[in-house]
Amino acid sequence: MIPRDADLPLRQILKGFPVVTVTGPRQSGKTTLARAIFTDKPHVSVEDPDVRRMALDDPRAFLGRLTDGAVIDEIQRTPELLSYLQTQVDADDRMGLFLLTGSQQFGLMSGITQSLAGRSAFIELLPFSVHELEHAGIVPANLEEMLFTGGYPPIYDRSLPPSVWLSAYVTAYVERDVRQLLNVQDLDGFQRFVRLCAGRSAQILNLSSLAVDCGITHNTAKAWIGVLEASYILFRLRPHHENFSKRLIKSPKIYFYDTGLLCWLLGIQKPEQLIAHPLRGSIFETFVVSELVKTELNQGRRPAFYFWRDSNGNEIDVIVEAGDRLQPIEIKSGQTLNRDFFTGVERWTGLAKERAVDPTLIYGGTEALERRGVRIFGWNAAHRALST
Repeated sequence: MIPRDADLPLRQILKGFPVVTVTGPRQSGKTTLARAIFTDKPHVSVEDPDVRRMALDDPRAFLGRLTDGAVIDEIQRTPELLSYLQTQVDADDRMGLFLLTGSQQFGLMSGITQSLAGRSAFIELLPFSVHELEHAGIVPANLEEMLFTGGYPPIYDRSLPPSVWLSAYVTAYVERDVRQLLNVQDLDGFQRFVRLCAGRSAQILNLSSLAVDCGITHNTAKAWIGVLEASYILFRLRPHHENFSKRLIKSPKIYFYDTGLLCWLLGIQKPEQLIAHPLRGSIFETFVVSELVKTELNQGRRPAFYFWRDSNGNEIDVIVEAGDRLQPIEIKSGQTLNRDFFTGVERWTGLAKERAVDPTLIYGGTEALERRGVRIFGWNAAHRALST
């Protein structure tokens, strides 16, 4: 097993809660991590139809066999079990009894918040970060290979070509998760919608434009974006509220969690195509923002990330709220440092004045240095960019 950065924070959280829920996309390594931590406890998956039927038909008997705790996989398939689990952990004063895993975000968290309020903590586990791959000695050799491969564990564990595994992953995702989350009748239309979203990663979300291009209604586009968020395919980055005397963009941007999946959806067939690809900048920005998100989630923290853009087109890719201070992070895919790379962050720092802290640039090279008062990190060290 490749060690995960979330391992230690997860073990620490288990000391203070009877139940911890690990959520994240399918195949991100949730079950592997849970088994590595709960080596001496039973593991059951309610994805198995027989196990699920047993849990639903007689939940008290099902949990009665797990008096010393267990790993319960894909708990979103049996939300009814959560109320009975509450009764069991309330009658037991031990911490760290149950590790639940789930691959659907909003409905699962809502159900656990209602049934296990104060009894369960959350850890979100995404595919491998560069930091984890580096520790394991298997980080891809260059930036293009990293973007093309992405971070899903089975690609590394089984030495599979990314396109082979990702094709099967998308098929399984559409046939299984999409049908569970929403009664999507037009699966071909949904897949077309996902590809259209891929072409807009790192861009402002315009649901009306997406709906028109896909031939669906605005409400359908809104619902389908919700499905992609709930199943950890993409996420929204909200605009920061500070206007600094200028009118701000109010719509969010969308980002895919994994650039390997993003490249597959865009029809990119080999890493070399990324060198001159018209969407290289957006793919690289997606990669860096995802790496920053992973860094926070792997420590058990919720990312306080935003972007900033005014009506004149001035923009900062990521604003990190650090208490009452704001850290600006600019992202540039070029591998050679250019004077223009610093223009945006210097302009914003001038507007933010004393609220700005540690202005940072993450670029497509690998050097770490400081220039013109801006900290600079390469693509392979994005996790070091956060001040917090």
